[in-house]
Amino acid sequence: MPHWLKIVLKIMGVLVLLVIIVFAGLSFYISGHKAKVIALVTAELNKNLDGNLVVGGVQTSLFENFPALSVKLKNVTLRDKQYEQHHHTLLDTKNLDVSINFNDLFKGKVSIDHIDITGAVIDLYTDSNGYSNTAVFKKNSSKKDSSNSKSSTKINKFSLRDVSFTVDNRKAKKLFKFAVEKLNGKMSYPDTGWKADIDLKVMAKSLAFSTVHGSFIKDKMVEGRLTGGYNKSTGNINVSSSDFSIGGDAFSVIARFATDKKPADFTFRVTANQLLWRHASSLLAPNISKKLNLFNLDKPIAVTAIIAGNFGGGDPFLYITAGVKNNKLSAPGWIIDDVAFKGVFTNNHIKGKGFSDANSIIRLSEFKGSYGHLPFSIDTGSISNLEKPLATGNFKSNFPAADLNYLLGGSVARFSNGTADMQLHYKADIVNYLFNKPIVTGEINLKNADINYVPRNLKFKNTSVSFHITNKGLLVDHIRIQSGRSVVLMQGRINNFLNLYYDAPEKIVINWQITSPQLYLGEFIGFLGTRHQTEAVAKSRKNSGNIVKQLGNVLDKSQVAIHVNAANIHYKKFLATDATADLHLSEEGVQISNASVKHAGGSLKLKGNIYQDKSQNHFNLNTTITNVDVREFFLAFDNFGLTDITYQNLKGFLSSDTKVNGRISNAGGLVPGSIYGTANINLQNAALLNYKPLINVGKFAFPFRNLKEITIPSLAAKFDIQGEKIIINPMQLNSSVLNADIAGVYGLKNGTDITMDVPLRNPKKDENITDTVKLAKRRNRGVVLHIRAKDDETGKLKIGWNKDHKILGF
Repeated sequence: MPHWLKIVLKIMGVLVLLVIIVFAGLSFYISGHKAKVIALVTAELNKNLDGNLVVGGVQTSLFENFPALSVKLKNVTLRDKQYEQHHHTLLDTKNLDVSINFNDLFKGKVSIDHIDITGAVIDLYTDSNGYSNTAVFKKNSSKKDSSNSKSSTKINKFSLRDVSFTVDNRKAKKLFKFAVEKLNGKMSYPDTGWKADIDLKVMAKSLAFSTVHGSFIKDKMVEGRLTGGYNKSTGNINVSSSDFSIGGDAFSVIARFATDKKPADFTFRVTANQLLWRHASSLLAPNISKKLNLFNLDKPIAVTAIIAGNFGGGDPFLYITAGVKNNKLSAPGWIIDDVAFKGVFTNNHIKGKGFSDANSIIRLSEFKGSYGHLPFSIDTGSISNLEKPLATGNFKSNFPAADLNYLLGGSVARFSNGTADMQLHYKADIVNYLFNKPIVTGEINLKNADINYVPRNLKFKNTSVSFHITNKGLLVDHIRIQSGRSVVLMQGRINNFLNLYYDAPEKIVINWQITSPQLYLGEFIGFLGTRHQTEAVAKSRKNSGNIVKQLGNVLDKSQVAIHVNAANIHYKKFLATDATADLHLSEEGVQISNASVKHAGGSLKLKGNIYQDKSQNHFNLNTTITNVDVREFFLAFDNFGLTDITYQNLKGFLSSDTKVNGRISNAGGLVPGSIYGTANINLQNAALLNYKPLINVGKFAFPFRNLKEITIPSLAAKFDIQGEKIIINPMQLNSSVLNADIAGVYGLKNGTDITMDVPLRNPKKDENITDTVKLAKRRNRGVVLHIRAKDDETGKLKIGWNKDHKILGF
């Protein structure tokens, strides 16, 4: 061994021995002077205290924090002077380990290098009047004292194990409570202030910035490494971490504490790139999370949250942003697929109105999704005032019309073919997290669609519609409806539409202007029946604010005013031209006014009502018929239910005024025997052709006259229609074959009882007489037959003599 190495080893051995001797001596010193050491430690710790610090005992350890001397303080408590009033101990620990510099100890001073606290309770309490037990720490009385405070203790390391830490501020209604499993820190002291590196694992029992609303990150494990520092010139403490987790989710954190402000304020910026919705909502206070928990996103989202406030009281400022891509959004009553959006939440919507639910807003931008197979986008949208939420936004969608079937559920209409385009602005209250009575403005365009209107079982082809919704009303134009052979062009308007849609649908009046080159009424016969709806649909509409369900309710109860112009109208055998009509449709039925058509060479005018029932439709109608071809007229209306006399027996031109009521089936046919009313008719240039009952009478009464064609120059008559019976008021029939006075009852099934006085004088003998007075005198000359046609109990008609010689009704 080289000589120099031997000398070095000897010197090192002497130094080690010297250190051992010194530490041994120091240990003996402490063992023999415990009371004095406790007093020195207590005095050092009490320099800035105004209360009661108690140290129960002291032990030393030479090698635990070598070369520093470790002093273990036992049963340490720290209480302020008002402890007896509030009973909150600021510090209560079984073990408080302090590493001290032994050189300063011989000089009568204690320099603390490292503090280790285990099994402790730290309780920072502030009562409702603002008094805090942290008053135990003295404040410097002068700037001079502060500037000359060179003896302040610097702590290089600290650690906490099994520590309960609480900040209970009753005045500010804040409660921060943490269970510290471990917390290790290293300190350095540059000229600017200090720096710290901290490794922690803490259970957050409460982080309530407002105890009224509850705690953030409640019962979440917080782990990670933090780097912090204090700048004396700004008075700010800045903390950051990129290795941090809350409840098992990874975050990056940046925080700032402005300690020079009274009260001190704070700002947290927390970022997570992959965070599940449920995990995110569980980190927030209950007043926010209970609302968010009714929604869900299946896949993780990117979230950044800024939380700022002060320790003096009040709710903190919140600003949370989220980025969502390729996700599924679930909410009460609906699911949106293929969701992507950017979202912002803040509780400071209007500056100066405080940080509260009422001043909160959720803003959405670049929102895209698919609801019920309907793709849509919302370029801007928001939900404001979370106490009474109000949703607004701009909604756009373009899709095949058949996709509407998923939205409507088949209860209103079924679509095929065609396209739909929507550009809408919506505004809606949110009640129980559902849109309630949304107010919608904008445009809806439907092109070339086939539609089955389910409640009436009506089918329309190649249909196009444009809806323009404004605050003043609803304008519907460019409507083209094709049902079978019918083509209908429509324009409509509803005034005050938005105000009445939910609250008073029965007051809605839809004004339609309808034109048609060809209208087949039989294709719209479904309007005569009642609307078909299942019990489930009917129940779902009750007090419903849902816009789709309410649509069925509006269609049930709204009124429709229609002005019709049709070039041709077909109904079974009926053909009319140049038709015009004003119709009013309501829940009760149809009101017809100013209806006019050209038919059979003449014209028809009509007014009245049709009232809907479950299986039939009641009507009352007033008609005026002018100069129509009676043959075509009877053919068009299936002989009005008559069987003995039909269009084949008639010729001439008919004018009439009728007032009748009756029933029409849902299939559009007259219910037999249901018509009641009166009919005044006038026939000109008429003829009765091959009318068998009269021919049978003529076989024995007028064997030499032509009864197969009886011409009637003019005939005026009044009939009272009473169901299955027609009352023939007394009338005179003057014809080419015979003259007759007729009255009685004609039974559609039975009950016929008609009397006729028929002069045997041949009218041909008087055909050249033009003097009406003279003609009337000659009319009943000669023999007059008194005939009675009456059916028996079986309904068979028998013709015989009227023995009473009285015309019924005269």
